[in-house]
Amino acid sequence: MTPEENSQNWAAQSKQDNSLLFSELDVLLRGLDRFFSIENLPYSNENIASRNFYEELLAARDALLRVLGILEVVIPENRKNAYWFRKFTESKFMSEGRIDEFRKALYLQDTPEKGLYLLYDSFINMKGIISDLARSGHISYMGFMNIGNLVSKEIRENVFFNPFRKNMNPEFDLISNPSISKIVRAVADRDERKHISVIYLYLFRFIRIMSFIELTTQRAVSLSSSLILLVLLRSEINAFRMYIDKSVKKIKSEDLQMLLHAIAYQFSMETRRVYLQELKDVLRKKASIKFRGKIENSHGILKNLTEQSVVQLTQYFDPAVSGVGVFASFMDKIEQSVRLREDIHVLHAFVVLFCAKAGDPGERLKSFESLQNYMVYFESFTFRLLRHDDYEEFSLFFHDLNTIRKEMLTGQVFPKILDKIKQFRIFLETTLRHIGNRSELMDKQIDMVRIETLMSQYRQGG
Repeated sequence: MTPEENSQNWAAQSKQDNSLLFSELDVLLRGLDRFFSIENLPYSNENIASRNFYEELLAARDALLRVLGILEVVIPENRKNAYWFRKFTESKFMSEGRIDEFRKALYLQDTPEKGLYLLYDSFINMKGIISDLARSGHISYMGFMNIGNLVSKEIRENVFFNPFRKNMNPEFDLISNPSISKIVRAVADRDERKHISVIYLYLFRFIRIMSFIELTTQRAVSLSSSLILLVLLRSEINAFRMYIDKSVKKIKSEDLQMLLHAIAYQFSMETRRVYLQELKDVLRKKASIKFRGKIENSHGILKNLTEQSVVQLTQYFDPAVSGVGVFASFMDKIEQSVRLREDIHVLHAFVVLFCAKAGDPGERLKSFESLQNYMVYFESFTFRLLRHDDYEEFSLFFHDLNTIRKEMLTGQVFPKILDKIKQFRIFLETTLRHIGNRSELMDKQIDMVRIETLMSQYRQGG
C-alpha cells in the first residue's frame, strides 16, 4: 500500500461495481454526523446533563460497524490485505521516518483511493475507542459529544467522501423518475424551475435514505443503522421545510404557494408524530421486541408522506399523472381512508366481542387473544394511516393492553381492564363517525367481505 499503489485507479471501478453501497455509505456518514446533534434525537424532557448516553453510543458504534462492513466490500481484497500488512509492519519493523513518509502521502488525500483508506483506518480506530468506552456502562453527555466531534471531524475532513461538501450531490441526489424530470424541465419560469427542482431533490433524497432502512431484521447493527437514518431524516426534513419557507416567497403562482405550504405543514405534523410519539425515548426500549416495530411504523409514516407529497406536487403540474405511475405500491388518500375505516371497523368489532364475552372467563380469554392478534396487524399496517390527532389515543391503548397478562383477566384488576376497553370502544365509535364524514368516503360502501375475512383470520378458536 505504497503511494504508488494508492495512485492506481481502482476506486472508480469499485464505484461502478458497488454504486448502491457507495450511496448507502453517503447516507450513513451523513446520519452518523447528525446523530450526535442532540436536537435531532427523539428524547423526552429529561435532564440531558445527567442522562446516560450508553445506548446512544452503542447505536453509533453499530452504524460505524455497518460503514466498516461497506468499506470491507468496496475496497478490493488485495488492497485490504496490503493495509493490514502495512499496519503490522508499522507497529513492528518500520522506522519513525518511514512511518512519517507513509502517513504524509496518505493524509495528502490526492486520490479517492487514499480517501477510502483514510476513512477505513480512522473508523477502525474509532471502533476500538468506542468499544473500550462502552465497557464502563455509563457515558456522560460530554463524553458522547466528544466522540461525536471526533467522528464528525473524520467525516468532514475526508476530501472525497465528505457527504456535506455539497448541499445537493449530483452523484446521488437525482430525480429518479423520468416523467417528473420532464415536468421540471418544462417549468417556464427559471427561478420557479430551480426551486421546484430542489424540492423534488429533497423528496427523492428522503426516498433514497429510507431505501436503506431494513424492516425485516432483528440484527442490532441493522436496527441501529436504520434508527440513525430516521434521525438523519429528521434533520433533512427540517432543512426541507426551511427551504420551502424561503423559496415559496419567490414563486408567483398562489396555488403552488398554497400547495407547498400544505406539504410543509404535513411534514411538520407527521414529524411530531414520528419523533415525539412513535420514537420518543426509543433507545430506552432497545431490548424490547417493539423496537423493530417502532422503526417499521416510523418508516411507513414517512414513506407514505413523502410519496404523497411527490404525487401531489406532480399532479399540480400534470393532473393526468397517477400515483401508481410514480410509485408502484402507491395508495392514494381515498384508498387510505377506505382501508383505515375498514381496519378500525374490525378493531371495534373485536372490542365489542370482548365486552360481550366478558362474563365467561373461558370466552373472555379467547376474545382477548383475538383482539391482541388483530392489534399486531393493526400496528404493522394501519398505524401509519392514522391522523396525528388520533395517533396518541391508539398508541396509549395498545401500550396498556400489551402490558396485560393472561392471569390479570381473571384477577381482581379485571373490572378496571374491562372499563378501559369500554372507554376505548366509545372512542372508536366516535373515530368511525369522523372518518365516515370525510368527503372522499361519502359514496364509498364498507367492504363487509374484507371485514369478515379479517375477523376470521384473527379470531381465536375460529
